Amino acid sequence: MKNQIIIKSVEELNDAAKKLLEAYPDNRLFAFNGSMGAGKTTFIKSICAELGVHEDVVSPTFSIVNEYISDTGEAMYHFDFYRIKKKEEILDIGSDDYFYSGSYCFMEWPELVEELLPESIVYISIKENIEDGSRIIEY
Repeated sequence: MKNQIIIKSVEELNDAAKKLLEAYPDNRLFAFNGSMGAGKTTFIKSICAELGVHEDVVSPTFSIVNEYISDTGEAMYHFDFYRIKKKEEILDIGSDDYFYSGSYCFMEWPELVEELLPESIVYISIKENIEDGSRIIEY
């Protein structure tokens, strides 16, 4: 059975981030599925804040990967695979080095490169409720 969190406001995201991290204390690889505008980047921002990142967390749409440093000095990586045309692009940036570094890796649009991702990844789905604008987060 999947876990499900319903988010009715942005203020609830930090609690959702904390619950996700508590559910997977030993995992470092997280893949986020959801339509454009579903809130993937916003949720990743909350997760990073929960992990001690104080810098601005933005989608790496054009750079493919952004690095953030927590207040303890831990590196975290945020990927956006939306603009990937060929899977070789992911290999060219040294994706395996990131994925097997032991650092947190948060990935948007993972379905575009799924066969290149490690098996130990945690998949998170974010769906928008059209009627009330809430988000349903499943993991």
